[in-house]
Amino acid sequence: MLMISPRMASGMQEKQYTPCLLSFFIYNPTFGPREGEEEKKILFYHPSEVEKNEKIRNVGLCEAIVQFTRTFCPTKPAKSLHTQKNRQFFFEPEDNFWIVMVVRNPMIEKPSKDGKPPTIEYQEEEILDTVYGAVVRQCYSMYKVSSSMFYIIFHTYLQTLHLQFCDLLDVFAGISFFPLDKMTYLKIQSFVNRVEESLSLIKYTAFLYNDQLIWSGLEQDDMRILYKYLTTSLFPRHSEPELVGRDSPLRPEVAGNLLHYGRFLTGPTNLKDPEAKFRFPKIFVSAEDGYEELHLIVYKAMSAAACFMISASVELTRDFCEQLDSLVGPQLTLLASDICEQFTINRRTSGPEKEPQFKFIYFNHMNLAEKSTIHMRKTASVCLTSVHADLMKILGDINCDFARVDEDEEIIVKAMTDYWVVGKKSDQRELYVILNQKNANLIEVNEEVKRLCATQFNNIFFLD
Repeated sequence: MLMISPRMASGMQEKQYTPCLLSFFIYNPTFGPREGEEEKKILFYHPSEVEKNEKIRNVGLCEAIVQFTRTFCPTKPAKSLHTQKNRQFFFEPEDNFWIVMVVRNPMIEKPSKDGKPPTIEYQEEEILDTVYGAVVRQCYSMYKVSSSMFYIIFHTYLQTLHLQFCDLLDVFAGISFFPLDKMTYLKIQSFVNRVEESLSLIKYTAFLYNDQLIWSGLEQDDMRILYKYLTTSLFPRHSEPELVGRDSPLRPEVAGNLLHYGRFLTGPTNLKDPEAKFRFPKIFVSAEDGYEELHLIVYKAMSAAACFMISASVELTRDFCEQLDSLVGPQLTLLASDICEQFTINRRTSGPEKEPQFKFIYFNHMNLAEKSTIHMRKTASVCLTSVHADLMKILGDINCDFARVDEDEEIIVKAMTDYWVVGKKSDQRELYVILNQKNANLIEVNEEVKRLCATQFNNIFFLD
């Protein structure tokens, strides 16, 4: 996707172009070792309409770069190649299988006087290897968990890829958890237990509200990948205006008539349709002896979504889907209404929100929990941040410094725009804070970050 934003400089209009995907391909050098068989190496190439010889030439160039860099460090081949116009990222997830992503660098088009062609200024240092390298690794993770055809997986994933919105959250690939009081959480746990007891075919369950996780029976790494798929691909495709809490006119009738707002996001779109298909997407999750294949049933009512996973060896029938719909639909609708009501009450009791002097991103490597007040909205197709892109770049640079060492540390930066940027790494947790206090000194900034930790993370230990 190409975005153009005009800006004024020296009285003339400039055009700013964001990063965009030039090509994405997968190859195996052992599949076409002899001359004339080079095309056999290419397993996937996007865009597919590129002429065959150009595909072979681009793959051959990447293969040569990888082999050349092995002469310097055989165990650590090249991860990226920087040029003036683009950046290439290399990833070898399995022996001899290479994923390559080529991204065009951001650039500024400056108009020239006297009718001359405009000059192009490439901003090659605006792209962070850690961010876009993580995007490539996520693509492989999505492939690992899916049982769809090779081409379909990667083609579908690339449709959800918007490189201009990639930032530090893509490096973490964490999970946003929905905050709940104990009683409501126990209601959800009771709901999960009842459904799994009534429908014994269900092996694992995950419960989300408003695209945030509340409950999961999966291993963390499996849930991380499934969460990415749900929030960037499945949910956006089925987005619609949601009904809010107990104000719904259907609410009083739910208990008596078993009416509900539940519907399948995967599988049959209409249970009453005699031609309905009862096919569900299949995923792979970790098991004791490798991986197990499962049907993925995603069922949604208002802003609540329940994911049920059933062994792929079981054939799912109309009777089973009708039983699940009648059991889960009313209960999930009531739960969604209760969660919405509780969330609304909590917001009222906390009072009107004031614009804070700080914004932060928090990530816990142990439970993959992430929280951001910098991102007003972060989805696959849009990313609204409340800070300038230059500050997001600083956050990425600090994260790169943290990745180079294992020790806990703290970094404080004064930006050119007079903002203060603080990064803290402590006990498998990372905290990044942006402070809008241009007249503050180092001591005052440090005290402000301590106050933030005391109010927002009072049950989490950060080293001073």
